[in-house]
Amino acid sequence: MSGTSRARIPYQPALDGVRALAVAAVLAFHGGVAALPGGFLGVDAFFVLSGFLITSLLLAEHQHTGRIDLVAFWGRRVRRLLPALLLVLLVVVLVSRKLMPGTELGALRWDALAALGYVANWRMANRGGDYFAATGSPSPLQHTWSLGIEEQFYLLWPLLLIALLAWAARRGAVPPGRRLGVALPLVLLGAAGSALAAAALFTPGTVDRVYYGTDTRAVALLVGAALAVPLARRDAAVTGRPARHPVLGALALAGAALTGWCWATADGGDAWLYRGGLTAAALAVAAVIAHAVVSPASPTARLLALAPLVWLGRISYGVYLWHWPLFQWLTAERTGLTGLALLAARCAVTLAAAGGSYLLVERPIRRVRRLPRPAPALAGTAVAGVAAVAVLGTVPPAPPPKPAIALDAAPPTAGAAAGSPTPVPPARRPGRRPGPPRIAFLGDSVSWSLGTYLPEQDKFTVSVRAVQGCGIARLPEVRYIGEPHPNYPGCEHWDARWQRGVRADDPDVAVILLDRWELMDRKLDGRWQHVGEPAFDRYLAGELDRAVGIAAGRGAHVTLLTAPYTRRAERPDGGLWPEDDPARVDAWNRLLRAAAERHHATVLDLNRRACPEGRFAWEAGGVRVRSDGLHFTPEGVQRWIAPWLLPELYRLAVRGA
Repeated sequence: MSGTSRARIPYQPALDGVRALAVAAVLAFHGGVAALPGGFLGVDAFFVLSGFLITSLLLAEHQHTGRIDLVAFWGRRVRRLLPALLLVLLVVVLVSRKLMPGTELGALRWDALAALGYVANWRMANRGGDYFAATGSPSPLQHTWSLGIEEQFYLLWPLLLIALLAWAARRGAVPPGRRLGVALPLVLLGAAGSALAAAALFTPGTVDRVYYGTDTRAVALLVGAALAVPLARRDAAVTGRPARHPVLGALALAGAALTGWCWATADGGDAWLYRGGLTAAALAVAAVIAHAVVSPASPTARLLALAPLVWLGRISYGVYLWHWPLFQWLTAERTGLTGLALLAARCAVTLAAAGGSYLLVERPIRRVRRLPRPAPALAGTAVAGVAAVAVLGTVPPAPPPKPAIALDAAPPTAGAAAGSPTPVPPARRPGRRPGPPRIAFLGDSVSWSLGTYLPEQDKFTVSVRAVQGCGIARLPEVRYIGEPHPNYPGCEHWDARWQRGVRADDPDVAVILLDRWELMDRKLDGRWQHVGEPAFDRYLAGELDRAVGIAAGRGAHVTLLTAPYTRRAERPDGGLWPEDDPARVDAWNRLLRAAAERHHATVLDLNRRACPEGRFAWEAGGVRVRSDGLHFTPEGVQRWIAPWLLPELYRLAVRGA
C-alpha cells in the first residue's frame, strides 16, 4: 500500500499495475463478489511489493553512498503515509459519532488510537474482549491492521538490514559486491520462520491471532525483501534494458495462475492458508514482480503497465484507506441499492475520495522538496490533534433522564398478548422471601440491554441476570455473519448460571428474552440447521422447556418476550445475513408461544412494540429504539418500551407478591 519514494531506483509502471490488481481484489472481496472469496489476499500482494520496493530503495542507497540514512528514510515514509491516514481517521471518528451506536464508540476510540500508533493489527487480534464490539458490525478502521504491519516492517527492517550488511562487511573474504548474497539466506530464513510460526500457532479458534500477527504475516514482506536482494545487482532491473528470460516468464505465468486460483478459492479460515498457503501466495506474486522488473518489455510488464491499472495503482493507498469505512457507511438500507449496483456506487465514491486525497493531500506534500524546520513539530501536533479528536469524539452521549412510569394504569396497552392477566389482589406465594415485588431478566445481551436501561422504580426491584453472548442453544458449531463462531466460554453451562441467579433473586416474575443466538445456523446431526427446521425446532423446544423450568424454579411467574426483528449487519452485497431473516424470528416466536402454552407462562409481544409496522424499525413512538439493529437504546427502553412493559410486569408481580 506504500508507494515508491524519490530514491535511486527508476519508476516502473508495471508495479503500479500490481498495486491496482491487489486493491481491486480487496474491493471485490469486501464488496461481496462471489467469484473472489480470496480477494483478501490482495493485501499479501501489497506486502510482497512493499517488501521488494523498500528493500530495493535501501540497498540502492547503500550501494551509492555506503550507508543508509534512517532518519531520511523514516521521514519519507511519514510524508508518504501519515497525512492521508490522519485525514481518514478524522473523518471516520466524526462520521461514526453520528452513525455508530454509543455502545461501540468506546471500542472505536481504541481502534483509532491503535491505527494512529500503527499497532492496529494487534488491536484487531485482541478486540474480542468487548462483547458489543466483537459481535457488532466490523470496525470502520478494521482495515488499518495491514498498515500497522507495514509500518512495523518499515521501522524494524532497515535496522535489521543494516545489521546484516554490517555483518557481511566484517567477513573480510567476501568482496563488497557479494555481501548482499551472503545476507540473502538470512532473509529467507526469516521468511521461513514467519511461515512456521503461522503453522504452529494456527488453530480454528485462533484465526485472528495468526491472521493479524506481525510475526505470522511477515512472510510476504520478507519474500519481497528476499526478491530485492538478487535483483539489486541486475542491470536490467535498474536500466530497463530489454531482455528475454523464458524461465522467469514461465514462473511468472505460473505465479499469475496460482494467484488467480488463490483469490478465487481461498477462505480466511482455511487451515491450508496458514500451513504454507500464504507463503505460496507470496512466492506467486514475487514471480510476477520479478519478471516485470527484469523484463520490462515482456508481456507481463506491458499488461501491468496499462494506463487504467497505472492510474489506479497510483491512488491505491487512498483507495485502500477510504474503501472500508465508505463500504460500511454506504449500506443497502441507506442507498436502496444491492448487488452490483451497490458495489458500483461504493467504488465510485471510494475512487472520488481517494483521487481527492491524492491530488489535494498526498501529492502536494510529497512534492515539497525541502520541508520547513518546524515540520516534525507540525506533524506531531497533527497527530496529537487527531488523537484528541479520537478520544473526545468517541465519548458516548449522556443518557436521557429516566421518565417516571405510571404502574397503576388498569387497561393493558397495545402490544400485550391476547389474554394478558388482569390485576388481582396481592397474595404471597409459599416460601417467598419478604420484600417488595421482584422482577428478574434472563436471556442474552438483548435482554441485558432491556433490563439494564429500564428506569428505576420504587414499587418493585429489577435484577438483570441476562448473560451477554449466551443464549440457550449450546451446540458448539455456529455460523455468525457467514463465518464460524464458537460459543463464548461458559455458555454451555447457561442453565447453571440461570439457576444461581434465580436462587439469589427469588423473583416474583422471571422475564425471558432470547434472540440472536437461537437464530443462527448451528450444526446438528452432522449438518447445518436453523430454527424453522423440524429437528432443530425440537432441539430448541427442549432447551426452552429447561429455560422456563429454571426460571420458575422458586415459584416465579414466567413471562416470555417475543424476539423483535433485527438488522445487525448487512452482507457485503447488501443482503441480510440468515440470522436477520424475519422468517427465522417468526419461527422462534412460534416456539415461544408453544412453550408458554405448555408451561402456563405469559407471552408479551415485544416484537409488535419494537416493530409496530410488522418489519424491522430503528425508531418507534418517535424515538430510536435500536442502537445497532439488535440491542435497545436507553432512550427507546425508557420512553417507549418501559411505559408498555413495566405496568404489565407489575401486575404479574403483585399477583404473586
